[in-house]
Amino acid sequence: MRRALTAYRVMAWVVGVWLIVLVFVAMPLKYLADSPTMVEIVGPVHGFLYMAYLAVTLILAYRARWSPVRTILVMLAGTVPFMSFVAERRVTRWLEPLAARS
Repeated sequence: MRRALTAYRVMAWVVGVWLIVLVFVAMPLKYLADSPTMVEIVGPVHGFLYMAYLAVTLILAYRARWSPVRTILVMLAGTVPFMSFVAERRVTRWLEPLAARS
C-alpha cells in the first residue's frame, strides 16, 4: 500500500500543477492574447497525466478498499484547480496509518 500511496501523491501533485498552468496561464493566453500555442502543448500533456492519475487512483482505491463514491470523488479532484492538492492531503491522512502497518 505504501508504494500505491506514494504514486498517488506524486500524480496528484503533478496533475494539479499542470491543471493550474493550463487554466491560469495557457487558457488566458489563448483567449486574451490570441496565442493558442501553450494550450496546444499543456492541454494534451495534462490529459495524458490525468489518465495516469486515474489509473494510480484506481490501484490505490482497490488496495484501500474504497467505496465507489469515494473513488470517483478522488478521481474528479484532478479536474478542479487546486482540488487535487486537497484530495491528496485527505487521502494521505486516511491512509497513512494503514500504509505504516503494511
